[in-house]
Amino acid sequence: MDLDLELIRQKLEAVKSEHRDLDDVIERLGEHPPVDQLRLQRLKKRKLMLKDQMAQLESLLLPDIIA
Repeated sequence: MDLDLELIRQKLEAVKSEHRDLDDVIERLGEHPPVDQLRLQRLKKRKLMLKDQMAQLESLLLPDIIA
């Protein structure tokens, strides 16, 4: 089980890193007009998907709470 948790942590770090990288790319893309709106939209959509994936991975790391 510890191995599974470690794999989840590693995946989470990789997804967080990609999310940060996309943040930088989106910011730089906006600094240099004209902006490719289609590319910008795709990057933002990818970033949102990564955010959802981070939330899923983080929820796997939290212990179940019995109410």
